[in-house]
Amino acid sequence: MSRAQLTRTGILRMALGGGDADPLLPAEGGGGRRAPFLLRALRIAVVVCLYWFTSIAMVFLNKYLLDSPSLRLDAPLFVTFFQCALTAALCLGLSLGAACGPPCPGLPALRLDLKVSRSVLPLSAVFIGMVTSNNLCLKHVGVAFYNVGRSLTTVFNVLLSYLLLKQTTSLYALLACGVIIGGFWLGVDQEGAEGTLSWTGIFFGILASLCVSLNAIYTKKVLPVVDGSIWHLTFYNNVNACVLFFPLMMLLGEFRTLYHFDKLGSPSFWGMMTLGGVFGFAIGYVTGLQIKFTSPLTHNVSGTAKACAQTVLAVIYFEETKSFLWWTSNLMVLGGSFAYTWVKGLEMRKVQEDPNVKSSERNETGV
Repeated sequence: MSRAQLTRTGILRMALGGGDADPLLPAEGGGGRRAPFLLRALRIAVVVCLYWFTSIAMVFLNKYLLDSPSLRLDAPLFVTFFQCALTAALCLGLSLGAACGPPCPGLPALRLDLKVSRSVLPLSAVFIGMVTSNNLCLKHVGVAFYNVGRSLTTVFNVLLSYLLLKQTTSLYALLACGVIIGGFWLGVDQEGAEGTLSWTGIFFGILASLCVSLNAIYTKKVLPVVDGSIWHLTFYNNVNACVLFFPLMMLLGEFRTLYHFDKLGSPSFWGMMTLGGVFGFAIGYVTGLQIKFTSPLTHNVSGTAKACAQTVLAVIYFEETKSFLWWTSNLMVLGGSFAYTWVKGLEMRKVQEDPNVKSSERNETGV
């Protein structure tokens, strides 16, 4: 996940912080009363653990579906298509079931408006690029290197914010980006030295980083079309993605691959596919929960720590041996991401505390 305000974290904060509350997120205590400290601490711990579990489990499960020697399914677009279709179905199912009360009362009704769908289509194209390149990166690199392989999201956030939004970035934030770039190239070098480097995986990792940044910027532009509702946007994005995936799967011959796939009738295969789709749907919800009960800054720090834990777990699970410089590259990426988050948090706090800051400087902190 990205480390800047112009990412899904920032979009979620904007959606959750303004206007009506997200119907999927539970409301906190009313009447201005705050829950006891112990209860709040326990709630935060549970939410953070839920986010970590969902995110890490989704990565390992997708790795199995995309690149398992026992599964031998070479259809990454189909895996991504199925997850998008299940997400759209879950959105619609929860919306239809909202009238029955708990667990999600008050969800807005969902209906497919072709005019809105066409307006969301440019974002959906970027969304397809994001989820597909993420999965293709994961298919071609190990889980341990996955975080480094797609670590340039923050760098693209800064670059695109300047090129598209004309927003500048502070020197300290640029230095943090420099550390991330250094860690990325050191990681690529060490993967090559160990004989596990996949340039295809690196290409899709860089493309995934670019698409994550573009997705955040376009999401911010498209949100008014769906009245600022992340819930509606998720539904339309995934419905559009399902339609757009069909010609891509035909072009790449994945229907033929599925026809010859020996486990197509296996209940365990479809169970894993369904579980992967459920985790893909759930990650957006638990991300919103973590932001709601902590803060966007804490969420980004938690994401950095989660990436570290994920790397260590992958090395242990796959019984890999990594060099000192390989671990150094990971620490540089994680450290640079944490430093960038910390710097932007301090800059945002300074803007909030100083009412005399110029509007251009306020925009600068939004990178």
